[in-house]
Amino acid sequence: MYFTDRTDAGRQLAALLVGLKGEDPVVLGLPRGGVPVAAEVADALGAPLDICLVRKLGVPYQPELAMGAIGEHGVRVVNERVVLQTGVSEHDLAAAERRERAVLAERARRYRGAREPADIRGRTAVVVDDGFATGATALAACQVVRARGAARIVLAVPVAPRGWAERVVGAADETYCVHEPEGFYAIGQFYTDFAQTPDEEVVAALRLRRGDHGTDAMDAGDGVDTEVRVPLGEAGAGAGAGAVGIEAGGRLTVPGGATGVVLFAHGSGSSRHSPRNQAVARTLNRAGLGTLLFDLLTEEEAADRANVFDTPLLAGRLTSATEWLANHPGTGGLRTGYFGASTGAAAALWAAAEPDSGVAAVVSRGGRPDLAEERLADVTAPTLLIVGGADPLVLDLNRQAEALLRCEHRLVTVPGASHLFEEPGALTEVGRLAAGWFAERL
Repeated sequence: MYFTDRTDAGRQLAALLVGLKGEDPVVLGLPRGGVPVAAEVADALGAPLDICLVRKLGVPYQPELAMGAIGEHGVRVVNERVVLQTGVSEHDLAAAERRERAVLAERARRYRGAREPADIRGRTAVVVDDGFATGATALAACQVVRARGAARIVLAVPVAPRGWAERVVGAADETYCVHEPEGFYAIGQFYTDFAQTPDEEVVAALRLRRGDHGTDAMDAGDGVDTEVRVPLGEAGAGAGAGAVGIEAGGRLTVPGGATGVVLFAHGSGSSRHSPRNQAVARTLNRAGLGTLLFDLLTEEEAADRANVFDTPLLAGRLTSATEWLANHPGTGGLRTGYFGASTGAAAALWAAAEPDSGVAAVVSRGGRPDLAEERLADVTAPTLLIVGGADPLVLDLNRQAEALLRCEHRLVTVPGASHLFEEPGALTEVGRLAAGWFAERL
């Protein structure tokens, strides 16, 4: 094995490409697997990241064998040798192209939305994939990039068979590869983790690096970033009977051009000042999403541990905050999502189960969905459950919750991460996953 995963492969590849930093490059990843690799390259070069959409044309009875590929701008590459050897007819080839062009159009909508492709005219285009096998997709990608007006094309991959560069002569102006082994059978044999890259990860990588929402913070005038007072409704049992109209502190951040806003429900013993939730919130802000971090309980209420685990109470607070946000200037027209951590995830799922919640997506980090077990079947919002691979108890609880959820949902484990995701890179991965899930649905 040469690479732990695609992120590791991207970092190793980026080390070969540092010389391109002064050439005003644009990095183009091939969805889906090439995008995590390309993201690392883009970060190292300080370059914008976009995608180069191509689709493999698989042999009808052996779809993994490429007989050609297609790309945007009408590009079509056919491997005549494979076509002759497999006996594929022109009719079958045309049918395959029609199917894949429909997928190509859908992928463009899903990954870019209304955004136009990056302008690469007159620039160095660095085309990146997670490996090079038959070469049909890479050839199509280079031709697509040439059609888009790139002045120079660099094709870069982490791994490829010996002699691979000779197969792209004329298509790419320069090639880079980290490893060129002789015993090459499939790209995946050189990765410890070669799991399929989800669409959400592609969307998140693009939005985090699109460059139109600033860096860690917004520039003045680019949006809203302010302390707010969030109405919570009635006080909990620990605050004294009959208390009404209470509020809690919060921070509302809405980047310019935001496409949605995510409310955070923190876990037991935490607050809006949680460094973990703040880190995820910054990632969402960079992806063009608004965030509201607020306290679910007053200080007096939080002192009573019964309130901390009162899921209906916490869910009611989240609902009150959602209603307030819907009427707040600048956020009233935005779709909402919930990000819940630990016990806060139970509150998010409970609130999302309300018939008129209107929530468009839920993300749970190390969540306790068992505390909302009776409501899980009523959740309709697409739900992403993120659990640390080294958190076996919570992982088991989330697997049980999967059986009860009837909505669109996915359980993702972050390898080696514990309950608080304190390991290097663990929280970054949570942010990327959450950004992708919310970006596509908000």
